[in-house]
Amino acid sequence: MGVEEELLLVDPLTRALSPQGPEVVSEAAGELGGRAGTELTRYQVELRTDPHICLKEAADQLRSTRTATARAAARLGLRVASTGTPVLGQAVSVPITPGARYAHSAAHFRALGDEQTACACHIHVGLPDPRDAVYVSNHLRPWLPPLIAFSTNSPFRDGQDTGYASWRSTTWGRWPVAGPPPYFESPAHFNDLVDTLLNTEALIDRGGLYWDIRPSHHLPTIEVRVADAALTPDDVLMLAAVVRALTATALHFVQAREPAPRPAPEILRAACWRAARDGLTGTGIDPLTGRLVAQTTLVERLLHTIAPALREHDDLDHTGEQWQRLRGEGTGADRQRAAYRQRSSAHDVVDYVISATCPPSGQR
Repeated sequence: MGVEEELLLVDPLTRALSPQGPEVVSEAAGELGGRAGTELTRYQVELRTDPHICLKEAADQLRSTRTATARAAARLGLRVASTGTPVLGQAVSVPITPGARYAHSAAHFRALGDEQTACACHIHVGLPDPRDAVYVSNHLRPWLPPLIAFSTNSPFRDGQDTGYASWRSTTWGRWPVAGPPPYFESPAHFNDLVDTLLNTEALIDRGGLYWDIRPSHHLPTIEVRVADAALTPDDVLMLAAVVRALTATALHFVQAREPAPRPAPEILRAACWRAARDGLTGTGIDPLTGRLVAQTTLVERLLHTIAPALREHDDLDHTGEQWQRLRGEGTGADRQRAAYRQRSSAHDVVDYVISATCPPSGQR
């Protein structure tokens, strides 16, 4: 498995976004090489881990990569912040990173590019036969709502509480190819659909498939893209362990030729919306029955389903501990709101996110 995460750059005095992404990436290049890269907007940097089998090794590299990026940003007078949306406002027309693809995207999708300042955490899981990816995707689809619920980390936008635990997930659906992926009958069905989307210019290239789950267009992996940028390294690692175990469980079902559950697209979309609105609090929608169920029950059902795969990867105890931590502390969204409640200050939220993004050694 490997992790890709997008972080924001912030001025520590004004707490406003800083458009120095390319400069921070260049500053970090000597230590990180290709593990740090630019994103569409200059407000962001993208960090990548190498592929890992051992969760502890992934954890060590994830933390060291965040720390090295924070050091590079600090040398330029900046800080890094891991949150799904900017806490404070941004310019209406965002500064685009130079490059032909970025320029094409901005011209083609117009004001939608302003939503690209949103940051996500993407988990790649390697598959022995990449043709299995479309069938694995079918088995993962019903689990998107609980994945959203426990990874919410974007309650604020323009200094205001949106009322959503994941505002990023909600706004991301504006893109023409986004949200829960369709049910694919076969790899040929997937390829034909993508070709049609390209031919109709709903996509500019295969990298623009913004579905919450997608077979990678350049790696032998499946990529789960549904989560907000995770507040802390521990939040990332719980997500990574769960996604890997869920993918392994789905692959077992595919190889056993067990049919994937097929929730109605309308109900699955509604369940994802509810999870993005409320996070772990209150009730969610079971996409297979359409009934309201406690959101924590849906997450625990997911963890029960993937327990054998978690145990096989020696991740069961760690994931259980992290789940109990989330039950007690809340998601990233809950913790951002707790920071705000101290003095009703959006500046305090930014400061908290900065400190949580790269916590001191020994702290979560």
